[in-house]
Amino acid sequence: MMQDASGSVPVPKAGQSRLCPLQAVLSTPPSVESYDQFSRVTLSLFRFIGAAYATGASDCWEAAYRFADETPDIADSALLVARAAALVRILRSGRPCELCFMPPSCRRLSKDETELMRLLAVARRKQPGELESIVCQFVGSGKEDAATRAVNALALC
Repeated sequence: MMQDASGSVPVPKAGQSRLCPLQAVLSTPPSVESYDQFSRVTLSLFRFIGAAYATGASDCWEAAYRFADETPDIADSALLVARAAALVRILRSGRPCELCFMPPSCRRLSKDETELMRLLAVARRKQPGELESIVCQFVGSGKEDAATRAVNALALC
């Protein structure tokens, strides 16, 4: 794809189909930069915690705590890490497959990370009915209440 003279709308090369603007936006993978500071910090914590579960390395837990400690405007970094870990733990136990986390330095988001960021955004908007329906889609039956409480606790941190 090439950009037109204004630089805002992709112009297809010869032989490529042209996407409508909405399809172009929807087909663009989500990026870390599209989230606010709290969400980016939380995403990094999810990734450190995911790496800890995947590798069993305690260094990943230490990295999560150190990252939270060094982030400005975090009043209780240990509580934030604990709440992020609680949510990951609940989600891992309520799903038939593992959560997919990208490395902490990656700018792109996995599908699971995108859904976690969506859960967090809805919880922060304080729309309980909306949150419960999204949680039900993301976690297996029997874990919806615990996941909803964990997302709400994390959103208030």
